Amino acid sequence: MTNGLGGFSSLTMTGSAARNDHAFLMACTKAPNHRYNLVHRLKEEVTAGGEHLLLSTQEFADGRKEEGYRFLSSFTFDDTPVWRYEARGIQVKKEAGMTQMENTAAVVYEITNRRLEEAEFSVTPFLQFVRKGEDLTEDQTFSRADKKVTSNGMTLYVETDGEIQPEDQTETCYYSYDACDGRRKAGTAKAVMSIHMTVPAGEKKTLSIVFSMEQGRTNAGEIIAETKRYRKALEERAGFSDPMARVLSKSAAQFVAERESTGGKTILAGFPFFEDWGRDTMIALPGVCISTGQYETAREILRTFAANERDGLMPNLFPEGQNEPRYNTVDAALLFINCVYLYHQAAGDMDFVREVWPVMERVIAKYKEGTRHGIRMDEDGLIRAGEGLDQVTWMDVRVGEIIPTPRHGKPVEINAYWYNALRIMETFASELGLEYTGYGVLADKVSRSFREQFWNEEKGCLKDLVSGTKADGQIRCNQIWAVSMPFTMLEKEQEQQVVRTVYEKLYTPYGLRTLEEGDEEFHPFYGGEMVERDLAYHQGTVWTFPLGAYYLAYLKVCGYSEEAKAEVREHLEVMESAMREGCIGQLPEIYDGDNPSSSKGCFAQAWSVGEILRVYEAVE
Repeated sequence: MTNGLGGFSSLTMTGSAARNDHAFLMACTKAPNHRYNLVHRLKEEVTAGGEHLLLSTQEFADGRKEEGYRFLSSFTFDDTPVWRYEARGIQVKKEAGMTQMENTAAVVYEITNRRLEEAEFSVTPFLQFVRKGEDLTEDQTFSRADKKVTSNGMTLYVETDGEIQPEDQTETCYYSYDACDGRRKAGTAKAVMSIHMTVPAGEKKTLSIVFSMEQGRTNAGEIIAETKRYRKALEERAGFSDPMARVLSKSAAQFVAERESTGGKTILAGFPFFEDWGRDTMIALPGVCISTGQYETAREILRTFAANERDGLMPNLFPEGQNEPRYNTVDAALLFINCVYLYHQAAGDMDFVREVWPVMERVIAKYKEGTRHGIRMDEDGLIRAGEGLDQVTWMDVRVGEIIPTPRHGKPVEINAYWYNALRIMETFASELGLEYTGYGVLADKVSRSFREQFWNEEKGCLKDLVSGTKADGQIRCNQIWAVSMPFTMLEKEQEQQVVRTVYEKLYTPYGLRTLEEGDEEFHPFYGGEMVERDLAYHQGTVWTFPLGAYYLAYLKVCGYSEEAKAEVREHLEVMESAMREGCIGQLPEIYDGDNPSSSKGCFAQAWSVGEILRVYEAVE
């Protein structure tokens, strides 16, 4: 669950914290990335007739385990997560919710005691009050006064109809999902209170708890009802008929957050690790905002980027405090023009096009004359990018001075975006009633050069680069955007060949491989320490988001026939298993290149969700 500020609530379906980034309440004090892990997890237990039963589940660094999952009879997550426990004559239903634009999370327990003696139910919140990804310090203290806990200069209000008792426990949780990736294996949390409720024999009682940085939020049931109303409204506005698309339309909104430093909205790239980046935003926005009917949000995000354009580039990383934005991306500005076009196609808002037209003109002008990071137009009309250790395409990993996926030169997708942007400018110029602008003439030149330099007749596909290195001939997924963009350059038969080659060499049901398996640089597995992960990141690892472009390209080369749409729908059914595995209702960042069976990286990724939503939009 997310709160629209960058904060979230995320645990495993057994209720455990299996990552350092897991929290029942991860607050965000300055949207969207000043995040603090306030309530790390909840310990839940029942005592009756001399029996002490733990309902919570957790592994600890010393080898101990809480195994409450043994009593967990069901878990569902539609608009709220709901757990049901059956513990030797005592039934517990647990439901949680999170409000928008507040650092507030609520939980309600419905306890039915069918035993012949009274039972006591208790909840112990374990707290951290530290920045996301950090740990308690030795000198960190917690103070509690009635229903208020303070530490590290932050205050958490705890409202409940249960009885609060003092507690003094410190535990060190074991993070199984982090340990396998070489991240920290354990983290410490502190309990300063427990919350109790006695349930007489044969009776049912409800225990409500609200954790909030806002004072006065007392009604947990209403917070849960708010959560449901908000998500239902998102689903209705998007208007999809497919059940999975309806879920994804709600999941898409979870990435949209406020950005305090710019006074507008932004799109967080992925949970639990990533913040907001320009490239990711421009790739995710069409699906996350436009396909779901969130036109105002799309316009607000695009307006923020337009205001921060510099030297024809869009920020890849937004400013925090007094820091300047970083502009190390060649694709974001070209994709900004594409987003404006897709927004105009959907919303018919020519006034907004007129508003950002000068920004788009500067983008084209600067790309032609040359701007930062070696980005400039060559004499043949194609765009060249990258210099030194600057990695400016989405395959941007750098390990010290090692560049695992060097793409300096003329990248295939960047030139596909460039041509697309020129045709969009030509279209807008006509609609704005402008005199001759030259965009169409330059686009014709780019088209000729592109077909001459990028087409690989032997392999029936496009080169990944034009650089004069062996990287040029590698078969990668980047070529698919030369078919899927609104305006493209290839002959129909060439587009069909690209789609066939991508399907044969790179396709999996969960995403496209970043490099074909037969390449000597192919990495079959993503995992281990960061260096190992980075070396594999774009060297065969399966990414979900390019799958959207593949399906859109496939529909295009099949003439959007009903048969092709039916086939794509059938393929998309596989995504349901993806939405049940890494993060319920979400699509992940990546999978292993060899056997993409379990998700890796971010368990919820904005551009993965956005691009698959665009496919649903196309088939519906």
